[in-house]
Amino acid sequence: MQKIIKAFGAASLLFVAGSAMAASDTCGKVTIADMNWSSATLIANIDHFILNNGYGCKAELVPGDTMPTGISMVEKGEPDIAPEIGLNSLKELLEKGVAEKRIRFAGMSLAEGQEQGFWVPKYMVDKDPSLATIEGVMKNASLFQHPENPDASGFYGCPAGWNCNTTAANLFRALKLDESGFEMVDPGSGASLAASIVKAYERKEPWFGYYWSPTVVTSKYKLVKVDFGTGTDSDEYHNCTTNVNCLEPKVTMYPPTPIYTIASEVFAAKSPAVFEYLTKRSVANHEMGQLLLWMEENQADGMMAAEYFLNNYPQLWQQWVPAPVAANVTKALEEL
Repeated sequence: MQKIIKAFGAASLLFVAGSAMAASDTCGKVTIADMNWSSATLIANIDHFILNNGYGCKAELVPGDTMPTGISMVEKGEPDIAPEIGLNSLKELLEKGVAEKRIRFAGMSLAEGQEQGFWVPKYMVDKDPSLATIEGVMKNASLFQHPENPDASGFYGCPAGWNCNTTAANLFRALKLDESGFEMVDPGSGASLAASIVKAYERKEPWFGYYWSPTVVTSKYKLVKVDFGTGTDSDEYHNCTTNVNCLEPKVTMYPPTPIYTIASEVFAAKSPAVFEYLTKRSVANHEMGQLLLWMEENQADGMMAAEYFLNNYPQLWQQWVPAPVAANVTKALEEL
């Protein structure tokens, strides 16, 4: 009996020691970039809650955006964490930062990466399965009425000034969609592009264009990615498709865009326990899509969405942290 009591006491001491270690992790003060789009602000607020309540950090959210945050982290080492940055948008800068030991890649915040492509509504494919292929779309170009030119078929591109405007335009040329009667439609903004899909879906009208996932739109309105029949040529995509000066683009499907969490080297070295959490913290695209849809339907900000996630997805986030940290986070949630 005495042995059992001693064993229990030793186990209790280990648990307390583990909790104390989690609570007194050397992260101290930490800044987290709160990006201005839904998935990024959700992840930032999840990190904020877990670091403060699970690891005993003094975490602070600071405004952020892809370009200025990436540049600041490489040049100044701040903020400490950028929860969601697309590798393709700052590839050379980020790789330079890693090589110079200014930043580290942690995990992928989106498990499968961002998905891009040319899409048509599912109800069109249900009626004619050939429309899931580019050949089928081109043969039926007359279905896709241009919103401004009655003599042309419409392909909705990406807003001018966005990186995807270049890739969509190059693939439009590579596919020779103009020879089938298509003209590119500049939606003017991301909101207008989304609105064109919603309008078509509500009226069950044809629609063909560029979009990406996971988003509220792709979670709420079922779209089918059109198969170009070529597979993905990553070299072609990165060397030519993404280049505004690409003279002879070739057809390739979009490769997934890696969406990483980035940490400053100083912070990663100072707080290895938290950095390990960042390497594990990843959300599947389908789950992220459902969370984004919940945010829109409930007009939720990042903090509200983070609390919803932590309360409703314990089977996911508890895999990211040690048991003592999970216990601390759970207790904090119960006290809200």
